[in-house]
Amino acid sequence: MLDDFMTRATLAGVGVALAAAPLGCFVVWRRMAYFGDATAHAAILGVALSLTLQMSIFAGALAVALIMALTVTVLSGRGYAMDTLLGVLAHSALAFGLVAVSFLSGVRIDLMAYLFGDILAVSRTDLLIIWGGAALVVALITWRWSELLTATLNEELAYASGFDPKREQLILTLSLAVTVAVAIKVVGVLLIAAMLIIPAAAARSLARSPEAMAVVAAVIGGASAVIGLRSAYVFDTPAGPSIVCVAAIVFACVNLLGWQTRDKI
Repeated sequence: MLDDFMTRATLAGVGVALAAAPLGCFVVWRRMAYFGDATAHAAILGVALSLTLQMSIFAGALAVALIMALTVTVLSGRGYAMDTLLGVLAHSALAFGLVAVSFLSGVRIDLMAYLFGDILAVSRTDLLIIWGGAALVVALITWRWSELLTATLNEELAYASGFDPKREQLILTLSLAVTVAVAIKVVGVLLIAAMLIIPAAAARSLARSPEAMAVVAAVIGGASAVIGLRSAYVFDTPAGPSIVCVAAIVFACVNLLGWQTRDKI
């Protein structure tokens, strides 16, 4: 069954959606959208390092994404506004990554595949990495769900409950780094943040509890992957952007229906 490239692509898209769904909810609640972009942009530098050192693309992207996550966590609140700090780190890492790629000699690299994803070229090994990373992220978020939710709602309440909100933020940022590393093959570094934010934002209007929002976001993300891949196959469009377009259409429809309902009420 896995010999079919469309089957592998579909499984890869659903795997990324499952990892991004609960994480995307926290990104939306904490207003960390720019942080997702910064971590994703840094992954290009990881790709360049991987090609230079002849190591796994996943390993290089994960290493740089983890360094970015740790750096932001350490430097936050030390004299710079968070959006300023993220802007400096994100665009610097992206620029250094693109320059580093240009120095690679004797290596053929399709930069567009890393910027916008190449889900149709997912291999069995890639599937193992994607689903392994997704399982790790889901397990970690599930394990720390109450603590993460409390720290998101109120840091003082988190301290009163006996745990450090900074530690929970670190867990969240590390999970984000893993998600970025596994998603780079599917939607590329420029669209990873979209898969984090758009399904979660659409689910926000449909769910009545945080847990329900995570589940609905996973359903929207998975459906977007399946429908987007099918649309790309039928209309001969790029697969990664097509997936994001479907998620954006769902978000627009949910909000349009919401406005009409509120008008009637």
